[in-house]
Amino acid sequence: MDIGTAKPSKEQLHEVKHYFIDTKDISELYGAGHFEKDAITLLNELFKEKDIVFIVGGSGLYIDALLNGVDDFADVPTGVRDKLNKQFEENGIEWLQNELKTSDPEYYESVDINNPQRIIRALEVFVHTGKKFSSFLKNKTVERNFIPVKLFINTNREKLYSQINSRVDDMMAQGLLEEVKSLEKFKDLNALKTVGYKELFEHLEGKMTLKEAVDKVKQHTRNYAKRQVTWFKNRGEWEEFEPGDIEKIKAYIDIIMNHG
Repeated sequence: MDIGTAKPSKEQLHEVKHYFIDTKDISELYGAGHFEKDAITLLNELFKEKDIVFIVGGSGLYIDALLNGVDDFADVPTGVRDKLNKQFEENGIEWLQNELKTSDPEYYESVDINNPQRIIRALEVFVHTGKKFSSFLKNKTVERNFIPVKLFINTNREKLYSQINSRVDDMMAQGLLEEVKSLEKFKDLNALKTVGYKELFEHLEGKMTLKEAVDKVKQHTRNYAKRQVTWFKNRGEWEEFEPGDIEKIKAYIDIIMNHG
């Protein structure tokens, strides 16, 4: 899943040391709770030598898990998930979205609502425990051995959407369709029910033309980006910068480190 995940290039990986790249198999179930444990273990080692470590990404759920912790979820019987999957097959993703919006509006505002497995995961916890999935993400107070410096890199919507459209075109030029074809036998795995893959699988199944599928990838990516922006802005604790504000970002980090 090199192209569809916009993985850093070999040059970027060589220039800056990255972690958690090419470390998991697509068949592995891996969520925010697993990430929290792995990331904290790694950070404990890195901070022995480094003053600053960057966590980079757009998934507010995973960043929140690292900063604030994730409560342990109760084991959900497989029958609950099977029933939800069957209802999804019968009623479609819009039904899932409405169920989540009704049962857990807070999580609805942060999750990729075009990813059915993410929605089903939240709904199965709600059905089994009677508690909102989002409530498990904020119940416990954790202590960390680092001070977070929260940088929200953003730009105006028109520019952002234009960049998203161009990036999808670049991905297609790099061979995204061929990558998707090579993964077709794995299309039912959670890792591949994501934007960029599921739309092209639908094209390969004859449900839409290639142009329609690419347009859907662009649309769904724009939708997700909009939700990410909303998620970070609603928290009010992230200092916002333009992507080119390198000196301003450096100065802000210095202020936090020297006076934080």
